[in-house]
Amino acid sequence: MAESTVAPEELPPLASPAASGGILEVFRRRYLLKLLVRREISARYQGSVLGLVWSYLNPLSQFFIYYVVFGIIMGRNQTEAYPIHLFTGLVIVHFFSETLTAGTRSIVRNRRIVEKMALPREMFPVASMLVSAFHIGPQLVILVVACLFSGWRPDAAGMGAAVLGLLVCASLGTSLALIFSAANVFLRDIGNGVNILTNFVRFGVPMMYPFENVMTGLRDHPKLIELYLANPITEAVLLFQRGFWVGATHDPRATIASHMPDHLFLRGSIALVASLAILLLAQTVFSRLEGKMPERL
Repeated sequence: MAESTVAPEELPPLASPAASGGILEVFRRRYLLKLLVRREISARYQGSVLGLVWSYLNPLSQFFIYYVVFGIIMGRNQTEAYPIHLFTGLVIVHFFSETLTAGTRSIVRNRRIVEKMALPREMFPVASMLVSAFHIGPQLVILVVACLFSGWRPDAAGMGAAVLGLLVCASLGTSLALIFSAANVFLRDIGNGVNILTNFVRFGVPMMYPFENVMTGLRDHPKLIELYLANPITEAVLLFQRGFWVGATHDPRATIASHMPDHLFLRGSIALVASLAILLLAQTVFSRLEGKMPERL
């Protein structure tokens, strides 16, 4: 995936290179944020013949690989509508992983702007999250089409669950991107460490396997099940599956009873509140470090 920088001359001149005022200031300067997002998207496909078509081809290729390896070769296809189950998790995990990895490197990639211009430095991780959100659009199109072919029956509760899952991923991904982007300025190994972390995320959530397997395997250890569910990304994946995969199964009510944890919406709401609390903590850490960023870059 190509990385890009935003040329300083494309941004309006500002008074001084002093640090500024946090995430709220980022959204107050929506013009700058919009410019960064547009630049990142256009630069990612610059010189490409297929352009945005790659946004469809990349998730399709990942879906095919995971489905063949885990659905056919390893015999995971006993899960009803397994391709939908897999791809639903893939969409939400990809959103979080891309937000985290791109956000971690965002300040270092745009070092010239950080050194010379007075704009909220939180803008770069936030822009990375919005670019990631833009790229899940094609994935959602593929997912909805696949669900419709599988007899998907959407419902209001399911759509609410999917939105809640996206909000959890967006807030937690941005929170961690803020912390790691600041740390990456002082220690460039952080970016490589984040790549390793995202590898664990894929296997630490019920994406390639159903949550029923976790409940069965840990039925004698309920505290471990609760620990597994304490991961906000796990809750986000389950909420997204509630929105799409559940409606694509033969008996959605039976699927909810056997594959979803109790009080899913309450758990998801707690995960969102926890993610927002982490965001406030991340903002505090970022604010303490941002004044030293220009000299370390």
